[in-house]
Amino acid sequence: MSEQEIKVPDLGGADEVEVIEILVSPGDTVEAEDSILTVETDKASVELPSPGAGKITKLSVKVGDKVKEGDVVAMMETDGAASAADDEPEAEAESEPASDNKPEPEESKPEPKKKSGGSRKETVLVPPLDGMEDVPVIEVNVAEGDTLEVDASLVTVESDKASMDIPSPYAGKVVKILVAEGDKLSEGDKLLEMMVTVDGDEEEEAQDEAPADTAEKSNSGPDEKSSKEAEVQPQSSTYEPLSPGAKVHAGPAVRKLARELGADMTRIKGSGPKSRILKDDVHDYVKNQLQQAQQGSPGGGAGSGIPGVKLPDFSQFGDVEREPMSRMMAVTATNMQRSWLNVPHVTQFEDADISDMEAFRKSQKTAGEKKGVKMTPLPFILKACAVALAELPQFNVSLDMERKEVVHKQFIHIGIAVDTPNGLMVPVIRDVDQKGLWELAAESAELAQKARDRKLKPAEMQGACFTITSLGGIGGTAFTPIVNTPEVAILGVSRAAMKPVWDGSEFQPRLMLPLSLSYDHRAVNGADAARFTTLLSQLLGDIRTLLL
Repeated sequence: MSEQEIKVPDLGGADEVEVIEILVSPGDTVEAEDSILTVETDKASVELPSPGAGKITKLSVKVGDKVKEGDVVAMMETDGAASAADDEPEAEAESEPASDNKPEPEESKPEPKKKSGGSRKETVLVPPLDGMEDVPVIEVNVAEGDTLEVDASLVTVESDKASMDIPSPYAGKVVKILVAEGDKLSEGDKLLEMMVTVDGDEEEEAQDEAPADTAEKSNSGPDEKSSKEAEVQPQSSTYEPLSPGAKVHAGPAVRKLARELGADMTRIKGSGPKSRILKDDVHDYVKNQLQQAQQGSPGGGAGSGIPGVKLPDFSQFGDVEREPMSRMMAVTATNMQRSWLNVPHVTQFEDADISDMEAFRKSQKTAGEKKGVKMTPLPFILKACAVALAELPQFNVSLDMERKEVVHKQFIHIGIAVDTPNGLMVPVIRDVDQKGLWELAAESAELAQKARDRKLKPAEMQGACFTITSLGGIGGTAFTPIVNTPEVAILGVSRAAMKPVWDGSEFQPRLMLPLSLSYDHRAVNGADAARFTTLLSQLLGDIRTLLL
């Protein structure tokens, strides 16, 4: 047996992605390509597969962590010819740096560790919950084998009014988890068992967080634990502006946390002894500010002062049922709201006569069967949009409002919105202007299927200059799609219908395709939008022009 690292594969250019779900636990047996965890980009969630078969021995990440290509997320025990001799050089390699650098650690690290007295096993209990009992666990944030710092979130519980994290009172390694999602907790219940290592930094912080007259007592287990438990109590308010010249009472660790989060400590109400500001006070203040911003509270910023919508109690009108949003739905909602609030939308409508195009497309059915590719209207629309983007390059830009610059793109990549059981996903077809209709037909079908199977890679959903979203298979005569910022335009396609068209002497039945072009009015003016849709109509009306 040998141990293998499971690393984050190529993310297609994405710098960092967030872990939103852990799909395995230490001790699980997995096969090659089994999903290990799920990560999320700004547009979709992607499952990372196991590189081989084996037994998971350790998880190195937890929900909420940021990972990038090459990061180790887990360790796996695999069948192999590795012998004990193979393991010895690795152990030596790990120990050699310690021996080489021995003089330096002796000055800084060994001395504080002498104060710790070594490791000990501790059972972490639920701290005071401000009088609340039987609070349900909605999320377990750690796994057995995890190494934690003091104040790391262990579990998240939810009362009828708010959710709160229960932090770790110790630094150490999780040995056994004693609760699961759905369990109900009260003060004093057992959460988990830890192997605790008390180092010099922890003792110094414990002394700093305690009032002067109890600093010595804080070094003992029960008093230190009580101090940590007191930090968990929720506050009725996290905001209390100080009077001019007033001093802020907080330790170095808390001040560092506030600096990292950009929190103004003069605006935070301390819940510790003598109004001392604790880490939970900083976290509560930041959460409060974010909630205000997301709800559009005055001064919140994100909603530009737009008041939030308060829901009534719907149960007074009849039976209701609630379910949490999926991650995909929440991300899509946030992105759509951000685009709608930031982009001044205008929509231009046009009908394209695709009678001849459809006749040609249907004539290619036999050729498509031989190639194993189904020719749909989408490749023709993709090709027409590529021509229009080349002739009207003001549609192939992005706006950098911070630097007051226009980014002109020298490539034509087009996103195609795909309706999947998990929500809307937008894979991107690259270099559309350089590909033929059969190639576009094959690639669009392949990407759409991968989207429905949740097998798209992050790179396959990035880099679009323009997006096409089609409701033709469902119905409707027109709609106003939301621009997928930082793109500046999106084309909506509705269902084609036979309409009478005047040819100069009489009405002729023609197959008309409704087009809806939404655009960012900061980058595109109305005249250019009309030119764009008119050009699309001409290109689709006589597909021979696509060859010119």
